[in-house]
Amino acid sequence: MSEDKPKSNENDFNNFKKELSAIIKKVEEPLLPKRAYSILRHAIRNLLLHPGQNVLEREMAEILDMSRIPLKEALVRLQTEGLIQIVPRRGFTVKTIETKELKEIYEIAESLDGLATELATKKIQKPELQYLNSIINEQENTLQQNNLEEWSKLDDQFHANIINLADNYNLKRSINMYTDHLYRARLYTINYRPIPYHSIIEHRAIIKCMEAQNYESARLMMQSHRKRAKQVILKALDERKLINK
Repeated sequence: MSEDKPKSNENDFNNFKKELSAIIKKVEEPLLPKRAYSILRHAIRNLLLHPGQNVLEREMAEILDMSRIPLKEALVRLQTEGLIQIVPRRGFTVKTIETKELKEIYEIAESLDGLATELATKKIQKPELQYLNSIINEQENTLQQNNLEEWSKLDDQFHANIINLADNYNLKRSINMYTDHLYRARLYTINYRPIPYHSIIEHRAIIKCMEAQNYESARLMMQSHRKRAKQVILKALDERKLINK
């Protein structure tokens, strides 16, 4: 399916069904509303469902092999999280990525990720530091191979591990409310921004602060990292919108 285009014919529908099948196979959740939610969330996050795409409810129920009742429950949850807009008696539209909203999300991320890094620094042990360094090494390899999508997955993994190390349930729950938005924006702008060598440097600086148990510097480094990422991605988002007008 072409980017930012809704499904319009049988071929598009069948192609989308094939694309989604890989996600469907990985989701083992037996409860249908949660299963539908997990599948659609991953599809939106990974741009299989593109920003602005319109999807008919009956088509999606057919793809997921379930009735509309559990699907409706999943859609309500996704709308609450700001990922879709339900269209009554039809289906839903995937929310577009808006500059103002993304800017606000990054401002929240800057603060909460900084706090998570500070808490993680107070608890982190040598094995966890080694694991984070191994992720950064893998990121370097993906950049050498020009595999930016894999780099994005590793970037998400790096940040998620630090958040887990903070060991604060309510903080993690708050952060999880915006991670899909940030990941989707990174993928959406991936070909419109510079190759992220600078992020590697910043990741290593964060780890150095964590190794030194300097939790205040680690927090500030993470906040600076998020702030710079915000500027780069917002610029790329505006550029993409201009090109695609």
